[in-house]
Formats: sequence, structure tokens, C-alpha cells
Amino acid sequence: MKLLAKPIVGLAAIALGCLTGVSPSIAAQADASIHHVSSEVCANCHQEIYKQWQGSMHSSSTALADPIHATFYKKVAGDPTAEGVKHQASGKYPVCLQCHAPNAAKDETTKLDAMAAYSEGVNCVACHTLKAYKGIKGDDGKLRLGLKAYEVADTIQAPAGINNGLAQLASASDDLFGGVGVGGEESQKPNPHLGEPVEYEGKEIPALPMEGNPRLMKTSDACMGCHDQRDNPHGVPLCQTGNEYIDSKTNVNCLSCHMPVNGGLADHSMGGGHDHAMLKRSVVFDVDTVPDGDVLKTSVYIKNQQPHAMPTGAPFRNIYVKLTAYDANGEPVWQNADGHPAKEDPQAYLSYALEDDQGMPAPPPTATKAGADTRLKPHEARTLEYEIPAQGVALVRGELYYNLLWPGLVQKFSHLPDDVKEPALIAVSEQPVSAAD
Repeated sequence: MKLLAKPIVGLAAIALGCLTGVSPSIAAQADASIHHVSSEVCANCHQEIYKQWQGSMHSSSTALADPIHATFYKKVAGDPTAEGVKHQASGKYPVCLQCHAPNAAKDETTKLDAMAAYSEGVNCVACHTLKAYKGIKGDDGKLRLGLKAYEVADTIQAPAGINNGLAQLASASDDLFGGVGVGGEESQKPNPHLGEPVEYEGKEIPALPMEGNPRLMKTSDACMGCHDQRDNPHGVPLCQTGNEYIDSKTNVNCLSCHMPVNGGLADHSMGGGHDHAMLKRSVVFDVDTVPDGDVLKTSVYIKNQQPHAMPTGAPFRNIYVKLTAYDANGEPVWQNADGHPAKEDPQAYLSYALEDDQGMPAPPPTATKAGADTRLKPHEARTLEYEIPAQGVALVRGELYYNLLWPGLVQKFSHLPDDVKEPALIAVSEQPVSAAD
């Protein structure tokens, strides 16, 4: 079906482009398919949600905006602004785009700067046209990822929909007030989701018909097409959040944590591994020190409060513990490792390793087998034990850091911006040691 009740062409298309910030060429395409609609159109009415989405990784999911994804995409596929790019190993359309640029994947294009709906990555219509979740395993047993895991609608899918049937019945009856007031104040405002274009605050908004779909939009089904499981060409599991979620046996859905309702709106910033506030509340971290002769028996307690591994998602994400003893002048007198603890104190390094046939570390695209997985399992509590020489110690301080990249990748990908290379401090616990101790 066409998106608009009346085609937006010629001057109308130019007008829409000027009003919404979308180029005339994009506005002209909007009547052809709903998945060409830019989020800037939605922003006219849903301003707060748009601002939240703009700050999310969903809005920066493509190789045009996410520097980590761009690094891998350019290595395994090619230029995100070129047409006809193929996955180099398979010679097929890049599977990455099914999740990272679903509107482009629907058109089987790889030129992501061709229109805003492509470059916006996981934009409004990318999620809100998902009709039904088919699962990530096809009838042939192979994985179908991202957009391929769904039936896709040509209408907006919403958690509740319009629900104005009663008002329509009242308006068609002998009701003296013609249904006015039934459905509340919102039902009386111009609404493009009723199926006709509207003018709102001097701007023309195209028709965006909407239907309620709570069984998808209010459940984890809305997330699992992209966040369930992803294998590399050798069948090595990379992202495994879905399996971890199932293993946790939780009844809490993804949206409860990642899209909590605040002030009547679901939070569309969708915090995850790039959101320091989300990371800080995802763990319980505590340090306890007990004097025992000439040593301080110190335990570091870490509990994962999430129904998936910590960390989860991209396999190169990791966390590590830095434990330091300080004297009365604030100078360090002992530490569990000089720098990153991966080699000196491996128990303090929680990660998922990938290897080649020789058992050496390998990047996700070329790994042939999984290595050690020392991440925290869903809801797992783990205690690390240490004995610290007690002499001169006034304070023991534990710090928990989150890294988006393995240490080796940080060195290899020196071109990346510092904010994705540097570890994020997500928890601190201090234990004073009295002189009497």
C-alpha cells in the first residue's frame, strides 16, 4: 500500500522536506514505502522520544556512525557509501545490514547514505513495522537474522494502537455529543495514525496508519531478531544474549530494563553497553577486608543483576577488577596487577575469548572456535579472594571497569576515538584498615 492517502510529489514533496528537515528526494520517496520514512518526520509530534532515540546506539547503528562496527564492516564487506557491496567471505549481501541498517536491507541496497531512513540505522519505522517474530532459526535450520526473523508490516505497529472504536460507534449513534470525550483529549487531536495526512503546527505530516500489536511491541520478541544469537561464517557463536536470557529462566522482558516507562513514556534511549548509568546499576560490587596476622584477607564480591551474561552482546566486551592497597599518604603499596590484569591476575578479567585452530586469539570474523568464557552468568554472584601484605596499608580500594574492546583490539584499532577505547569505571568499593588492625 502507499503510505500517503495523496502522493507527495513535486512542490508538496519539497514542502515536506523543508518542514521536517528531510531532503525533497527523500520526502518524495516516502509515499512509496513506509520504511523510507525518516525519524525526523516522527519528531514533529514525538519530540521527547525522538531526542532519546537520537542519543541511543540504535540511531548510530550503521557503519556510518558506529566506529567499532564501521571498522569490522569495512574489513569484511566494504565501503558503507558504495552500492553493490558484498560480504567478502560469502559473496552475498552483507548480513550485518539486517540488524545495523534494516531499512536498507529491506531494499537490498548497501549505499547507506542514499536516504535518511538508511543512514538512521534502527530508526522509528525499522522497529515499529515489525509485525510478528518468526524466530531466528529457519525451516532449514539456518539462522535468519535481523529483519529476516520477522514478518514486516506496511503500517505502524504500536504497543496499544488507537483504540477509538467506541468513539466511532458513539459518533454514529444518537449520542447527543457525537462521541466527543470518549477516548479522552488525545482522541480529538489531528492524528496521522488514523490514516490520513494532517497539518500540525503548520507542518504537513504524511499518513502513517497504525495498529496495536502488544504481543510483539511489549515483549522481548521485538528485540530477539537482532539480539538473540549471531554466529560467524565458521559457526562460532558471537552474540549470545538470547541463549543467556533463556538460561536465566527469567520472566522479566528486555523492555523492563532497556525501555523503562518514565512519565508515561517508554525510554527510547535504550541504554546498553555504551550507557554508563545502565552499567553501574547492572552489578553489585563490594570489597571486604579482614586482618589475619601479617596479611589482609580480602574478598571482592561481584553479582550480575541481569538476566543475561555480564558483559553480553559483542564478544569483545569485557570487565575487569582493579584492586589496590594504599598507605596513609594515599600512595599505592600493593595492586593485583600492573595495568590490565588479563595476564597477571586472570581471575579478575571476565571475558569471552575467540580462538583460531592453533588456540591463538582471533577476531570475530575469522575465529574458528570459542575460547574460555569467564563472564558472569545471568544472576551469578562471584567472589575473588586475595591476601594482601598488611604492613603500611590504610585503605583497600576495588574498582570495576567495563571495556567495549579486548585489550588487543584497543592496541590494534588505534584509529578509534578514545571514548570507545578507554575503560569505563562502573563500580567502586573502599575498605579502610585501622592502625590497630
